Amino acid sequence: MEKIVIIGGVAAGATAAAKVRRISPDAEITMLEAGPDISFANCGLPYFIGGDIKNRSKLILQSPESFKEQYDVNVYVNTKVSAIYRIGHQIKTINSESGTQKTFEYTKLILAQGGRPITPTLPGADYDHVFTLWTLEDMDKIAKHLDEKKPKNAVVVGGGFIGLEMVEALVKRGLNVNVIEMMPHVMAIMEGETAGFIENELLSYGVGIHTSTGVTEITHKAVKLDNGKIIEADMVLLSIGVRPTLQLAKDAGLELGEAGGLLVNAQLQTNDPDIFAAGDMVEIEHRVNGKKVRIPLAGPANRQGRIAAENALGGSHVYKGALGTSVVRVFEAVAGTTGLSLKQARMLGMDADAVVVHKEHHTSYYPGAETVTALLVYDRETGVILGGQTAGYKGADKRLDIIATATAAKLTIHDIADVDFAYSPPIGTANDAINMAAYTAENKMSGFSPSITVSELDNFVEGKNPLFVDVRDVFAFEKSHIKGAIHLPLELLLQEINSLPSNRPTIIYDETGKKGHQALRTLLGAGFKDVTNISGGHTSLQRYARAIGFKNINIDLLPIESKSINEEEEKGDQTTTEQAVDFNSPIVVDVRTPEEFRAGAYPDAVNIPLDSLMQRYEELGNNGAREITVYCASGARSAYAQRMLMQIGYENVKNGGGLGSMMARRNSKPAAATTTTTSTSNEPIIVDVRTAQEFAGGAYPGAINIPLDEIQMHINKFGSHSRDIIVYCASGARSAYAQRILQQLGFTNVRNGGGIMQMMSRR
Repeated sequence: MEKIVIIGGVAAGATAAAKVRRISPDAEITMLEAGPDISFANCGLPYFIGGDIKNRSKLILQSPESFKEQYDVNVYVNTKVSAIYRIGHQIKTINSESGTQKTFEYTKLILAQGGRPITPTLPGADYDHVFTLWTLEDMDKIAKHLDEKKPKNAVVVGGGFIGLEMVEALVKRGLNVNVIEMMPHVMAIMEGETAGFIENELLSYGVGIHTSTGVTEITHKAVKLDNGKIIEADMVLLSIGVRPTLQLAKDAGLELGEAGGLLVNAQLQTNDPDIFAAGDMVEIEHRVNGKKVRIPLAGPANRQGRIAAENALGGSHVYKGALGTSVVRVFEAVAGTTGLSLKQARMLGMDADAVVVHKEHHTSYYPGAETVTALLVYDRETGVILGGQTAGYKGADKRLDIIATATAAKLTIHDIADVDFAYSPPIGTANDAINMAAYTAENKMSGFSPSITVSELDNFVEGKNPLFVDVRDVFAFEKSHIKGAIHLPLELLLQEINSLPSNRPTIIYDETGKKGHQALRTLLGAGFKDVTNISGGHTSLQRYARAIGFKNINIDLLPIESKSINEEEEKGDQTTTEQAVDFNSPIVVDVRTPEEFRAGAYPDAVNIPLDSLMQRYEELGNNGAREITVYCASGARSAYAQRMLMQIGYENVKNGGGLGSMMARRNSKPAAATTTTTSTSNEPIIVDVRTAQEFAGGAYPGAINIPLDEIQMHINKFGSHSRDIIVYCASGARSAYAQRILQQLGFTNVRNGGGIMQMMSRR
């Protein structure tokens, strides 16, 4: 009969014990655990501290009694193994509570001792208000300190997964929190722009971030940094890494590996054929490069425990290695990584490249769409996917799992470009972010659309004198742009192309990279030779600048949006519209959502969302003649608001269109679009023949709107047949029809102004 002894519980050990029993109903199974708990949800500890998990008992997955009842496993807790006698197949133990010594025999031994948090040897690290988080006992100590001592200021040392999860937990408990990280940015295993997304979220919740610095001393009320700063702290959490528990294995003569873990073969067997190992203590093969690595994660540990158990009973299951797929949620922001980063791949000598896309996680017209980022790393020659990263408020986990699957299967960018991922408006988009990333990689790989990531930008411009061209709209440009960049909106690029010098290296960027690609193709088609698009556009530039910063370019950081754990209550306070004292003066009403309004609004506008207008219109007063201007993002919702208010009885309601149009007209005389032109007027007139919705989204100053389909119904508005009339639309096609109609009706001086962008450029 097999006597299987397992040293260690939790992920790998408990999984191994259960698997042994499922394979062999007769095996004698003994589990030895140094601590008081054999199976608990260690990944859930921060969420209990933060209050997301209400009941401590939810974290306890198995007890010695339940394990015995369910799997017939003899469990010994608080039992430390002092020696392994490999020749005699015996184990010597001592109970840490009673001091009792005991010897166990085994036919096969499975080591699953995991690791322990690294505790630095610095002054004050042993104070009572300094903690690590690894076990239920650690969690209980932290919870007790929070409840009894009620600290106000906390410092978390280490910006990795557990560190950031604890940052969130402590903020939720009402503490002022600072995080210290020795690397240039938090989440050091991620690309700078991915980490920048997380850092933005931390800053928005008031978390202080101190990177590229370390702790020199912990006092009773503060933490001292090596850059001279002193940060108040009546609670400190150390989360700087995990060290594998290897002393027992060393004493037993088991071989260690180059990565600092216990060496095992593909069957998770040590250099002793009767001893197997799994979990955080072992080093394994990376599935992409084949190198030995340590990946202390719960997922690999569980799978290794199953395989070690199977092989201990005579199986030959090969463990194929791990990718290191990991994901973190910090407040609402989610980011993850799998496989190799671009930097890691190149350091290993691989001819790697990368692209970044930002796209809605589901269709933009369905409520709740959020931008999700997908970064793909691939082999430049073969297109084989080497890894990737994702970030977003929604949908990042799904895309990360896709990249992980593709990386494990060694698929190429061409393989995933045409995969039909699940789609319906509330779920996804017809072309998913992963499809778009693959298309972008194909375009880069073929030379059709050269691009660089923001992490490469500093080196790329070194020693060059590139021309940066920003093809976003004027409002985005004014908020932030690369210093010295030429602003040339995409709609005007073709007609203004001769103003750009074609003999300089040209770097294009837009908001996400999509329009940048279109601009790049326009320039290449016009004969430009050296044109490059910034992959991920201004969004990636902002994130990288936040996390690391650039040496060779200068870009203003956008302001941080302030958030709060009690945001819903604050939203109610922020969005309450004060009742105007004077109900006769003109008023501007923003009918967008409160979230949109907080992101930026027309000066002195009040926010009454369209959906609340019928309940709150009395805030506008009872003067039906009051001058009211309504606007939204594009002009569509404000058109509805205009109609609703006029139906109620307000007579002087103007649709200001989109926020962009409002801002553009702010310093100009109000457009004459709302003034009815009489048939006796002979002054020149500009007529927008687009739809009312398009017109509301932004129009040429002074233009009136008469949609193409309504020209004959409103012919009296055109005045004299000899009047100078200019008609325009979006592209010039509909205005050509309008010109023809008016000429057929006897108007002799009608010109086609073309599209709105052409009109604006000639203004």
